[in-house]
Amino acid sequence: MKQASELSRLGVIRRISAVINYRALGITSTLVAAHVPQKNIKEVIAAINAQKGVSHNYLRNHYYNLWFTLQAMTSEQIGLTLLSLSGQLGIDFHNLPVKQVFKLDVRFDAESQGKALLRDVSEAPQDGDVSPRGVATGRLNKNQKLVLSKLQNDLALFAKPFDFICSDILNEEDVLKIMTDLVDKGFIRRIAGVVDHRKLGFSTNVLFACEVPQDRVVVAGKRLANLSIVSHCYERQTFEGWPFNLFAMMHSRSMGDIQRVISKFTKAEAVESFLLLPTVTELKKHPVKHQSFDFAQDGEHVEPF
Repeated sequence: MKQASELSRLGVIRRISAVINYRALGITSTLVAAHVPQKNIKEVIAAINAQKGVSHNYLRNHYYNLWFTLQAMTSEQIGLTLLSLSGQLGIDFHNLPVKQVFKLDVRFDAESQGKALLRDVSEAPQDGDVSPRGVATGRLNKNQKLVLSKLQNDLALFAKPFDFICSDILNEEDVLKIMTDLVDKGFIRRIAGVVDHRKLGFSTNVLFACEVPQDRVVVAGKRLANLSIVSHCYERQTFEGWPFNLFAMMHSRSMGDIQRVISKFTKAEAVESFLLLPTVTELKKHPVKHQSFDFAQDGEHVEPF
């Protein structure tokens, strides 16, 4: 407990919280790219960060310099939000929804000094499922909704951090049982500390985007997802002038490490067209909080974001 408190005080641990599988609850999410002229950048950043559905927002070193994630109840709502923002700001926003998830697992090996990140691409499997755990089904009952709603808040560093969920209706044993059930069913991915990767030495953060033929995207995606340097990996929808369909977030201690991994991957998969989009500035990074969880329908299967 003392160590966690000290890491929190130093800012190494941003927060400790439940990682909720919002897509399993019927919520949709997308990645959005935009070219924002420097003269408009402050106005646009303020407008994007003010959106309740925006959890992450970054400036990246590319013509498309603004990248953010947007959540809503439906893809139609996302389209309407982007249309409204475009009209308000005079900026074209490009929607890149997920077509296929290969990895969503943000972990940092602080002890290896980066050596594990350089695992050879040839060790990555061509077969097998590397998608994140958490395809969930069914409707939540009243108590499950209550627990999930409260778990959107950060957990305090106490000996019994879930006491704030307990009530006259739900005692500690009830709460822990419900949480275990929600994890087993995929509504909660895990309960973990969210760290500031830069303070662990992972100062280089790059969005890698490449163009892979449709008949090879599954194999390439699984190989890419298996790399320890990769925290997120998706196949995404493209847009006119943007042919890149396979995306990965990469974190390392240096750009050299990332470039070596990418060189091996692109050679192994015969990828000729790709981009590196380094993070310039983190503009927003905070989970979206929802008022209720009345979303999942009986028998509904939803892929995790």
